[in-house]
Amino acid sequence: MQTNKHENTNKKSPADDSQNDDREKILEKDLCYKIVGAMYGTINKYGTGFKEQIYQKALVEELEKIGLSLKEQQRINIYSIDTGKVLGVYVPDLIVEDKVIIEIKATNFTTNQDINQQRSYLKASKYEIAYLVNFGTPKIDVKRSIYTNDRKFFLALLQK
Repeated sequence: MQTNKHENTNKKSPADDSQNDDREKILEKDLCYKIVGAMYGTINKYGTGFKEQIYQKALVEELEKIGLSLKEQQRINIYSIDTGKVLGVYVPDLIVEDKVIIEIKATNFTTNQDINQQRSYLKASKYEIAYLVNFGTPKIDVKRSIYTNDRKFFLALLQK
């Protein structure tokens, strides 16, 4: 059997369609792409060895340069998962576009405690996406966490 060497080999299968659908469903894809790019831009310019505060200011410059709005050290409410009552506040390093929390570290390694704490704050707040970025590791360490609002039953209690 002879094959046409000009035959289109880029035919889509049903699996390709579902894969593309999944990519389209990525939460705040474009915003997160810009944020991560700014993180890498920061480490490429400054390298390792600075304190967390320096990286925060440098990252703020990078984010503002690409036109993103942000708040530094903004207090956010942490809610009871059962009742929706405010339990306390959390002060992340940055909130970008009022959608993404960023915690900055400049330590030798990222701990599981840091990651778990970040996920807990997402679980009990109105935010769905958080990044933990450690500029102090030999290679920048970026951890993305997601906890979507459709899984947060206390939010329905807040709207009553």
